[in-house]
Amino acid sequence: MDAETLLSQSQDIASKISHVLQKRTQIAQRHLNERVSETLGLDHNDSVPVSSAAAPFNPLNAWQYTVDTMQRSLLFWDTLYKRGNEFVERSAAGPTPVLHFEYDMLVDGRTFERPVNYALLQLRPLEGVGVDVRKRPYLIIDPRAGHGPGIGGFKDDSQAGIALRAGYPVYFVVFFRDPEPGQTMLDVCNAEQLFVRKVRSLHPDSPKPAIIGNCQGGWAAMMLASSDPDDTGPIVINGAPMSYWGGAWSEGGGDNPMRYSGGMLGGTWLASYAADLGNGKFDGAYLVENFENLNPANTFWDKYYHLFSNIDTEPPRFLEFERWWGSYYLMNREEIEWITRNLFVGNKLWSGGVTNSSGQSFDLREIRSPIVLFASMGDNITPPQQAFNWVADLYGSTEEIKARGQVIVGLTHENIGHLGIFVSGKVARKEHKQIVSVLETIETFPPGLYGMSINEVRNAAGEVEYEVDFHERRLEEIAAHYNRFGRVDEKPFEAVAAVSNLNQRMYELLAQPFVQAMSNETSARMLRQFHPLRWQRWAVSAMNPWLGWLPAAAQSVRDNRQRASVDNPWSKLEHNGSEMLSASLDYYRAMRDAGTEASFFSVYANLYATFLGKASADGLPAPAGAVNPRELPFVRTALQAIGEGGYTEALARAAFLLSHKGASLPLARFELRKEIAESYAQYLPDIASDHWRRIRGEQEIIVSFEPDEAIATLPKLLEHSEDRARFLELLDKLIVDERVLNSAPDAAQKEAYERIRAVLAPRESRKRPARLPAGTRA
Repeated sequence: MDAETLLSQSQDIASKISHVLQKRTQIAQRHLNERVSETLGLDHNDSVPVSSAAAPFNPLNAWQYTVDTMQRSLLFWDTLYKRGNEFVERSAAGPTPVLHFEYDMLVDGRTFERPVNYALLQLRPLEGVGVDVRKRPYLIIDPRAGHGPGIGGFKDDSQAGIALRAGYPVYFVVFFRDPEPGQTMLDVCNAEQLFVRKVRSLHPDSPKPAIIGNCQGGWAAMMLASSDPDDTGPIVINGAPMSYWGGAWSEGGGDNPMRYSGGMLGGTWLASYAADLGNGKFDGAYLVENFENLNPANTFWDKYYHLFSNIDTEPPRFLEFERWWGSYYLMNREEIEWITRNLFVGNKLWSGGVTNSSGQSFDLREIRSPIVLFASMGDNITPPQQAFNWVADLYGSTEEIKARGQVIVGLTHENIGHLGIFVSGKVARKEHKQIVSVLETIETFPPGLYGMSINEVRNAAGEVEYEVDFHERRLEEIAAHYNRFGRVDEKPFEAVAAVSNLNQRMYELLAQPFVQAMSNETSARMLRQFHPLRWQRWAVSAMNPWLGWLPAAAQSVRDNRQRASVDNPWSKLEHNGSEMLSASLDYYRAMRDAGTEASFFSVYANLYATFLGKASADGLPAPAGAVNPRELPFVRTALQAIGEGGYTEALARAAFLLSHKGASLPLARFELRKEIAESYAQYLPDIASDHWRRIRGEQEIIVSFEPDEAIATLPKLLEHSEDRARFLELLDKLIVDERVLNSAPDAAQKEAYERIRAVLAPRESRKRPARLPAGTRA
């Protein structure tokens, strides 16, 4: 590439970066102005207070506020003192899962031939709620991202609580603080396979267990399901970063800054360096610190001010959450390096670039059970692009999803943050409860990609209930919706991976031997103990002799509590000051993230365009052109087999021909289909559900591309008179079934039914009317 082209290309990229940075800056400034105006009570001119009359100075109000503030301060520090004491006790004894429910340990991975610090727990039934051992068991896998396990069962309204209250057996995969020597992520995957087989052995008469993966537990669940598809049932992954490079480069406010961290830190070498300083163990507190830095307003002010301003009621909730948030777990060097190289920076899981312990690639297309993807538009740690883009990368088209018989259901929340996906009681009562309620029905879906929506309605008693609808989607449309720049913004991450590999090799060659030689268990323990997140906890605890007076003083305050009135003007002034400080920190975050994004693309977009790809006209690499679906290999294969098959293929073809297409599909309709299918089980093929979905998908492709030929070749599929008679008998029974006679068919369904009857039953021998009754719908 000549110098003139390089210069022009660099100018184009710089222009785009400058434009986005300017937009981000304007949005940040507008948000700051809006919060300041709202706090100060200014009108739309941002200059005149809505109520300009200042409250007169009242010495009694000032005295009440002063006493209240001093008492709240003592109670505030006493709460932090309790937090510190709990942290010290849990650290000394070894932290345990923060599960809200009682449990029994079934399998301890530390006893395996290849020991791992994982275990399988069985949650005990709730009091007054029985568990049906014939129901589908649920296996929940929590993320190992610095914190301890248990967040999926953190409170009564949680994933575990919802399933237990519905009478399902619930199992939990947990891990201990210290990894076993030499354990790897592949060892962990093998251990989780053994856990699944244990659950299946306990429920031989139940459907295959549903696997629930939270955040990084999501990709662990996908690895487990792809390596052991015969033992796993439906997969639900919540806020799981499957496509780490995803997250649209937009002009909106504060989009997804964490995806730039790998590039700005120079790649994976820093994780290796931290593990070497830890004498071969990586401290999870570094990961937690990264999460906290994403939201400085909450980390440094908001959560503490919320505790301070509600000190009489907030401490129990604060301490409950801090038991989980303040538990820091460790990983082996091999584990964190595997994660950073293959997932965070390498982005290799969906592409088959990751191999299992047998040397075979994890092929996510081997998963035969339905997959439910739950993400949130308000999640800037795992945005929807990271949760969904892997589907487009892996399958490429809607037709391939159908050809492989796969069912994928997507559900998005509008604004909840990353942690809220797992810990919010409201999300558990709404989204997670509905996911649990529909899993068995989802297994009966025809193959394809579906959007799931949950609508609030009120019953006759005025109580809130939820209605679930499904909409079949095109993969191409969903990918375009969530990726406003056609994913050209992901190309610079290829440059990040290349730079990371270079930096990793340089570190291993030039620095690692010296770092490892200087590290030992004593120095590693000191580094961990004096990490800022640990230090701020144990420094405000009984380990600090200067704070021995605090519990007694706090108890005295509780016995003589004097609260300021709610309308005290000094309290209002305090609240306004807190809002101003919070707004300032949010403004700092927005500007920091905008600057980080601009710096990232300034470096890596130019690196990619210069060395790794060809530049397009707009300064960034152009996406690949669209492919004609008819030319796809699996489409050609399906069309070539249009006249091949038997009764099962004919039934699947007719099912699609007579289905209602295009409109929203309420859950009740799918449940009715399931009920009807059970009623006519003797007419249905006795095959596995995943095999049926694959056949149904192939026949749907045939009908979609060659509808006339699909009907004309039905007699070839039903050459045996017994099969044809059985097929027609089923059709005739369905059209007079009261459960089917619930709504009028559309014109396409009427025409399809008449054409199927005409091609299979000669008019002179037809004993039943060829026309679909007016009140039926297939």
